[in-house]
This record gives sequence, structure tokens and C-alpha cells, in this order.
Amino acid sequence: MNVMKLRPIFFGLSLILLLSSLFSIIFWKFKLSIDFTGGTTWELNLPNYSEDKLKEVFTKNNLELKEIISLGDQNYSLKFADINTDQKTALNKSFKESFSDYREQKFETIGPILGRELLQKTIIAVILSSLFLFIFIGRRFRDLSFGLGAVLAMFHDTFILVGSFSLLGHFFGAELDSLFVTALLTTLSSSVHDTVVTFDRIRELKRQSFQKDWVSLANEAITETLTRSINNSMTIIFMLTSLVLLGGTTTRWFATALLIGVVCGTYSSIGVAIPLVLFFKNHSKKQIK
Repeated sequence: MNVMKLRPIFFGLSLILLLSSLFSIIFWKFKLSIDFTGGTTWELNLPNYSEDKLKEVFTKNNLELKEIISLGDQNYSLKFADINTDQKTALNKSFKESFSDYREQKFETIGPILGRELLQKTIIAVILSSLFLFIFIGRRFRDLSFGLGAVLAMFHDTFILVGSFSLLGHFFGAELDSLFVTALLTTLSSSVHDTVVTFDRIRELKRQSFQKDWVSLANEAITETLTRSINNSMTIIFMLTSLVLLGGTTTRWFATALLIGVVCGTYSSIGVAIPLVLFFKNHSKKQIK
């Protein structure tokens, strides 16, 4: 199976995806949750829900209700600006007057400082994990081109995931929150997993047939590991697709982020990481046919 003859197509597809992500990030940016911007999330059980009455309560307390999300079973998630204890007491009093049978499920307030700290730590985590993976894979395979190819493929997946949530936020209201950060860091791991398996097979084949060129070795390694990689990824994709379609509102975007990450990781292991290694070896004056 001569998969590497499709390298120009792989690079073209990746370029389109990366440029689309860049366009969305620049022009549409992101819809950030309170995890990053700071604010309050209040989950309530409202048997006699009325949106007009709900907005009237917040207007009465001089608060802007940013978002109302139905969680099912008469449960609702309200998002608004950060409030202090006195404002919370006054809001509770107003709710008792308008919704006498309401029940509080969850009340969470995050300050903007914590949001900035979460963003900073996420960026640091991505940079450190990339650096450690580059060093580990480069030393493990005794070839820095393998480490560089794996890390660039990982950044490829990460950037597409971030860009896709810019698109989803613009068209469908998807927010970047702490669960998205979890999905992003998980994508870093899943992206490298299949890549390392294929890299390891290339190394074993090189030891057995050191006279073969790298393109032939890559094609042979992909042929031997492709079925395993697809089967492994499809079991995860089926499960995540079910969560996206049938799961609750609170986990739907988290499952969507994981699904995008798994699909990108499966593709990039063959379509990005290995072609990049061959590209680096070609430009380091090693023979590739």
C-alpha cells in the first residue's frame, strides 16, 4: 500500500483545515465561558418556569442574565455576572416571591483572576508537554526528526480543535470552558499515541532492512498498523458520537471536543507526522524515493 504517494493531498488538506481555523479565530474569535471570563453559574429546579418572569427578577436586582440553558427535568442553568453575598441574598428573596417552589441545585462563582490563571496554566501545560514529548521521542528513536514530526502533528491537531470551537461557538454557541481544556490536553495524548506506534514499526523495519528507503519503510509500517489504528479509533469514535447525539447538555460540547481530537489524531498520525518526518529527512540530504 503506497500511502505516502498521497503526501501532497495530505499537506493540502491540512493546510485548508489550518487556514480555516486561523480565519475563524481571527475574525470570529471564541465564546468564552465563565471559567475564563469570570462570573456566576446558578443551577435551579423551576417547576413553574417562565422566561419573562425570570428576566424580570434579574432586572429587579440590576443583574444582566447572560444565558439560560435548559438541563431537562425542569432544571435550568443561569449564567450572569459575579455577585457578592448581599446580592445573592436579595436574589434569593426575589426568587421566593416569583418562584415559591424553586430549588437550588448548584451555585458557583469564579472571579476573572481565576479565569486568567486557568488560561495561563493551559498554555504552559501545552508548551511543557510539547517540549517533553519532543525530547523523549527524539531520544527514544535517536532521531530528532521523529520528535519534531510528532510534536508538529500534535500542534496541528490542537490548532484545528481550537479553531473548530471558534466555528462552533460562532454558529452553535459552543463555549470554551474547563472541560474544553481537559479535552484539549487529552487530544495531545491521543494525537501522539498512534504516531508513536507507527514510528516504532518504522524503526523495527529499518533494523531488519536497513537498505530500504524511508518512503518504503513508512508505507510498510502504515500497512501493518493501519487496521489496528482504525479499529482502535473507531471504538472511541462510536462512543463519543453517541455521547454527542444522546448525551446531556453539560457534556455534549466536551464529547464533541474529544471526538474532533480523536478524528484529527487518527488522521495526523498518517497524514501529517510521517510525511513531516520524510520531509525532514529529504531536506537533511538522506535518500528518499
